[in-house]
Amino acid sequence: MDVTLAGLRVLREVAERGSFTAAAGALGFSQSAVSRQVAAVERAAGARLFDRRRGGVRPTAAGRALLRHAVVALDAVDAAGRELRGTAAGEGEVRLGFFPSAGPVLVARALATLRQDRPRVRAVTREAGTPALVRALRSGRLDLALLSSRPPHRSPDTDAPALRAEPLLEVRLRVAVAVHGRFAGRTTVTAEEIAGEPWIAGPSGADGALFGVWPGLPGRPRAHHSARDWLTKLHLVAAGAGVTTVPEALHPALPPGVRLVPVEGVAEEVRRVTVVRLPGPVAEPVAAVVAALRQVAAEVAG
Repeated sequence: MDVTLAGLRVLREVAERGSFTAAAGALGFSQSAVSRQVAAVERAAGARLFDRRRGGVRPTAAGRALLRHAVVALDAVDAAGRELRGTAAGEGEVRLGFFPSAGPVLVARALATLRQDRPRVRAVTREAGTPALVRALRSGRLDLALLSSRPPHRSPDTDAPALRAEPLLEVRLRVAVAVHGRFAGRTTVTAEEIAGEPWIAGPSGADGALFGVWPGLPGRPRAHHSARDWLTKLHLVAAGAGVTTVPEALHPALPPGVRLVPVEGVAEEVRRVTVVRLPGPVAEPVAAVVAALRQVAAEVAG
């Protein structure tokens, strides 16, 4: 099969971004140029590589198979470049993706540990939701991803080969309330009490859920404020603008004026934090980042 490196890079970018338009923007190409590259690779492969759907594309079985080999080939080219530049063994860059609430404590502390223990390992990070992180792993644009899941903790995708997942931590959800607000001095709240509160949430997910509203509340809770980043959410809580749901592990990052309280009278909400990678040998720098994440997760759990 005769394909170019440029064609393989376009294949990887489209698989990661989920659309020709997004891939074109990331690569600095026109959409028609991306379409031509994909068409050329499909001709060479003798198979359709993407299913075109409303709102984007998804690799076919043939596309996923070729993508696995494309990732290996592109990584080998990158490794050759590093060798020619004289990068030493045990030194290198590790690409880590993470879900938003993992950043302030787990990721930040792990990077500090890494700088102290393995200063020649460089981690670069990206925050995103689970679907984007999984696509980036599959396309070889991330080496590791931190994902959050709720029971029964299914695999984040059904593609082959199965991703390798290592559970790091289980965290309980709490409601963040203002120190001087309605719940001042309270050690717990009930689902009925918080159902009618103004909620501070992130944008809706693919299932329509508002990230930040306590799961399964009675009635129709309303999100009065929408913010992507946790700093904004928590400062809105401190200002008395509403309440939001956060993992208990975020406690060290709380700004003044915010407390975390459990919700009583309902089943406890627990989320599992998992570090995920593609199967296969683990490079030494990647293993160093995983070790740092394990250490910090143990400290947070303790």
